[in-house]
Amino acid sequence: MLDHERCWQAVCERDAAQDGLFVFAVRSTGIYCRPSCPARRPRRDNVSFHHDAASAEAAGFRPCKRCSPQGQSPAQQLDALVAAACELLRGEVRLTLPQLAARIGLSPSHLARAFKARTGMTPNAWAAAERRRRLDDHLLQADSVLDAALAAGYSGTRALYEKPQAMSPGQRRQRGAGEHLRYAIAPCPLGQVLLATSDQGICALLFGDEPAALREELQQRFAAARLEEDEEGLRASLEQVLAQLEEPERAAHLPLDIRGTAFQQRVWQALQGIPRGETRSYAQLAGQLDSHPRAIARACASNAIGLLLPCHRVVASDGSLSGYRWGLARKRQLLEQEQS
Repeated sequence: MLDHERCWQAVCERDAAQDGLFVFAVRSTGIYCRPSCPARRPRRDNVSFHHDAASAEAAGFRPCKRCSPQGQSPAQQLDALVAAACELLRGEVRLTLPQLAARIGLSPSHLARAFKARTGMTPNAWAAAERRRRLDDHLLQADSVLDAALAAGYSGTRALYEKPQAMSPGQRRQRGAGEHLRYAIAPCPLGQVLLATSDQGICALLFGDEPAALREELQQRFAAARLEEDEEGLRASLEQVLAQLEEPERAAHLPLDIRGTAFQQRVWQALQGIPRGETRSYAQLAGQLDSHPRAIARACASNAIGLLLPCHRVVASDGSLSGYRWGLARKRQLLEQEQS
């Protein structure tokens, strides 16, 4: 049984998340549409709601040509085209935006807008991030940085050193050997917090019960790096983190050294877009990123920067808490603090 009031609200909000759950029909035009249809809103007394396209057509209505309620919506069609573009960008041949757009069947400007809206990155930036991911995979097995670069799709090693990085390709090949990280540990409302920084920014923000366990976790994550405890040097950064934990409206604004695959970075970027005091489900993020809820959950579990990359704001579809690497009690406390 459809809840007509909720359906009407979805129509007023053009809520794409409700597409596929019902359609609405307009008696004055004889047309039925999906909830996200961009056409002008009809009068409420002219609208009826139906479970699916078949039931609307059985009632004598014909499908809207603008929102195509019988098949994929225009947004879903763009989702599929962007996914196809990603597959082409994973190939060994490097494509320019016009070449990619021609393969996909869109104009370059249309493809660029759709790609940025769905991935948070331009096609060129996404392809570069994918090449860096492949480089990281090859660095540990290759005989040299050059061999790894060629296997990942680079023409040489020059591009690897053009931008400053927390670790050079050679250091990453040696599992971070030679990298210098500073860290500090302090008590907090969630127990103990460890903050670690590289030259680029915060690379880890971990929660735990005991300082020794936090040190061990940091050592495992950066096994070959040189770790230095620097409570005095990191005092100001720790104070910002502690202030946000106690008063969420006082958001910490600190540089981050975010390390992950291209997909993980997309997920973590989406986390930063969730407003304080709100939550999103794994399914909602999966729909936003054209992925699968399990893939979103794995990316959240890989996040090493708690609080500042707010994976605690992601919940199950029914609103229940699940999947927080630092424990559900801490997740619940963070959410209650933000929502109070």
